[in-house]
Amino acid sequence: MMMMLSTHKRLGEMLVGKGLLNIDDLDQALTEQKRSGERIGEVLVKMGAIREDDLMKTLSEQLGIPFEPLTDSAIDRAVIESVPARLVNLYEVIPLSKNGATLRVAMRDPLDVHIIDELRLHLKLEIDPVFATAKDIRDSIKKFYGIGADTMEGMIEEETATEISIGEVRAEVDNIEDLAQDASIVRFVNQIMLEAIDDRATDIHFEPLEERMRIRYRIDGLLYEASVPTTVSRYQSAIISRLKIMADMNIAERRLPQDGKIKIKKGETDYDLRVSTVPTPYGESVVLRILSRDSEFITLEKLGFDGHHAKVLRSMIHKPHGVILVSGPTGSGKSTTLYAALNEINTIDKKILTIEEPIEYRINGVMQVQVNPAISLTFARLLRTFLRQDPDIIMVGETRDLETAEITIRTALTGHLVFTTIHTNDACSVVTRLLDMGIEPFLISSSVEGLLAQRLVRKLCPYCKKPFVPEPELLRRVNVGGDDPASLHLYKAAGCEKCRYTGFMGRTAVYEIVQITEEFRRLIVERAPANILKRLAVKQGMQPLRHDGWAKCKAGLTTIDEVLRVTMEDEMLGIEMEAEKKQQVEAEASKDELVGIERPA
Repeated sequence: MMMMLSTHKRLGEMLVGKGLLNIDDLDQALTEQKRSGERIGEVLVKMGAIREDDLMKTLSEQLGIPFEPLTDSAIDRAVIESVPARLVNLYEVIPLSKNGATLRVAMRDPLDVHIIDELRLHLKLEIDPVFATAKDIRDSIKKFYGIGADTMEGMIEEETATEISIGEVRAEVDNIEDLAQDASIVRFVNQIMLEAIDDRATDIHFEPLEERMRIRYRIDGLLYEASVPTTVSRYQSAIISRLKIMADMNIAERRLPQDGKIKIKKGETDYDLRVSTVPTPYGESVVLRILSRDSEFITLEKLGFDGHHAKVLRSMIHKPHGVILVSGPTGSGKSTTLYAALNEINTIDKKILTIEEPIEYRINGVMQVQVNPAISLTFARLLRTFLRQDPDIIMVGETRDLETAEITIRTALTGHLVFTTIHTNDACSVVTRLLDMGIEPFLISSSVEGLLAQRLVRKLCPYCKKPFVPEPELLRRVNVGGDDPASLHLYKAAGCEKCRYTGFMGRTAVYEIVQITEEFRRLIVERAPANILKRLAVKQGMQPLRHDGWAKCKAGLTTIDEVLRVTMEDEMLGIEMEAEKKQQVEAEASKDELVGIERPA
């Protein structure tokens, strides 16, 4: 708690004098302070009238106690190890440096003599307190001690006190199960999950390595290692067993992969965690996919479709029959796009059925079925059954084999609209993939109505992105439209508190969409290769992935590096497009000259 002594008015006057606070907010805060008994500084921060770091800096000036911004601070490892994690978490302090018998400590309230006395008693050192914000202190504890460091420390102390060796714990399954249900293990696993949700992670990876256990979060498509205590590896088996118990898995089976599901709640939000385990030489690797059951479906525009792309896709999803295939690698947002499309056409007069593995989001009014290979409930078997359910629209989670592809196409030919996903590098390669599976070209030509390929790029944090002038070579690789560099307003990632210093916040998609025309159908029947199909698609208006990515760079949504990371450069296509563009310009120039000649004087 913050101690202000009897300097309320002087503190308020200083804040007003600095232009950090207006007099009306101060009066309101003083009234609230009399009612609640809280300190004036805390009231002002809660009201949102001032920022905590501005309050701390003013208090520092008023009381003559230094203020320490802890962002990017470097603290000696020996200093960190001199203060137990239990104490720093209990009192929310962080040690900064040590000079002889004096320890410099960052605190939210350097005048709290109770905390200072407790630290002096436990550490047998003199304490030199300085100001720091509560957020900076919490972030530094996580950075230097790791998530759940106090939990790990307490477990080690208990283990030493009871003389139980970790080897004995790992040897017996019953003991592992008991330890997995231990309050400390439960707390540590919960801390990891909550931290992942707070960091906007989509996946949590528990990875046993030779020397340690690594925990990583996937945030905005990239993996980041979580800061955890080095001692976490001692409880590897117990942590994994705890996860398996939560997911209703067999904890005695460690030789075979397993799948399960965990349901948790944070605040008012419910989450489904898909759990997958695989055996490795150093133990079981566990991956948790985090899915929010309360997520609202977003529009096509919010997914990254611009006006043109949204119009093209809407024209396809409102067709009465045919197949629409969405391609891209794992984790490229294909399912999210299909969910958004289904949600848009989900009306009372439509019967919609889906086959998924697994069901990621629930759609009100849609009959969703999850495949179960263990009882032979496959995509193909469910598709056959679905035709007796009188559907109008069917979504097939993934087309991965000949049988599923054949039934999908024949379903479309019998008057149904079918959405499905497939793994290819671009939209036109979908045709080649279907041909490789063994589908006859005339079936593809007569059933497919649209092809869509997509990738996900990280969005720049709107709070800290910075203007950027790229090197000419980098610009050449991505400037597919031949834009004048002087007219461009490009940005790069910087990093701030709101984006947790990554420079990015959220993701958006880049797309290429092919509408199937009669000329395109003829090329399919002739088994034309993907590059020929792509040339025709571009000629007919398709915007390739990199072109859409470049448009999003110019709009300030993402960076050049992000676009180059997820898209491939098609040099031949680029040369051909430049040649066509040049021919069009020359043709227009010639036309203007002829008009000028023919125009009467």
